[in-house]
Amino acid sequence: MWRSIMRGALLLAGLVAAGLALLHLPGGGAQAALDRLAALAGGNGGGAAWFVAAGGALCAVAVPRQAVAYAGGYAFGLWGGSALSLAAQMLGCVANLAWARLVARDWARRRLRGDGRLARLDRFLSANTFAATLLLRLLPVGNNTALNLLAGASGVSAWRFLLGSALGFVPQTVLFALIGAGVRVDGMAQIGLGVALLAGSAALGVVLLRRLRAAA
Repeated sequence: MWRSIMRGALLLAGLVAAGLALLHLPGGGAQAALDRLAALAGGNGGGAAWFVAAGGALCAVAVPRQAVAYAGGYAFGLWGGSALSLAAQMLGCVANLAWARLVARDWARRRLRGDGRLARLDRFLSANTFAATLLLRLLPVGNNTALNLLAGASGVSAWRFLLGSALGFVPQTVLFALIGAGVRVDGMAQIGLGVALLAGSAALGVVLLRRLRAAA
């Protein structure tokens, strides 16, 4: 568990470092591209629609959702980036869930039978779908796409899974958008606040997850 949290922390550090590097590269290419995207969003909404579609596709193929939220905050600011990133994450989640449920359910179930870890996660998710999903989404651990596919294969309640996902996505989405927006304006205090809130969110998720397992 703590090893996975460390991987999440390293992902965060890498995103912040990459954003600062892009911001200060000579020529301003990255900044110009982000300005064009923001201008599209402020016009007819084409930039926002493009971001949601592209972000949803990236989330569906296992690009970390935190990276999408970071990019959203960098390009659209805290609140706009948070909303668009959450929409993109839910689009990817629905796509994975539908694919696993409608197309690849038999294949996924065979994988469940052959992998003890996935089988245990399946039992945990099936026992209390909403609460388990909410807690797993709060943690900066695991594979977002794998959890979506597992839910599609296992036959858990789709609406409970999607509701738990939507609520569980919110804290990290806002936090990474906050960090991305802070990088864009070189706001180190904003970045520091995002890092501190992320650590608190992860710690809360760990505590709640342990309590849920103990009560099971």
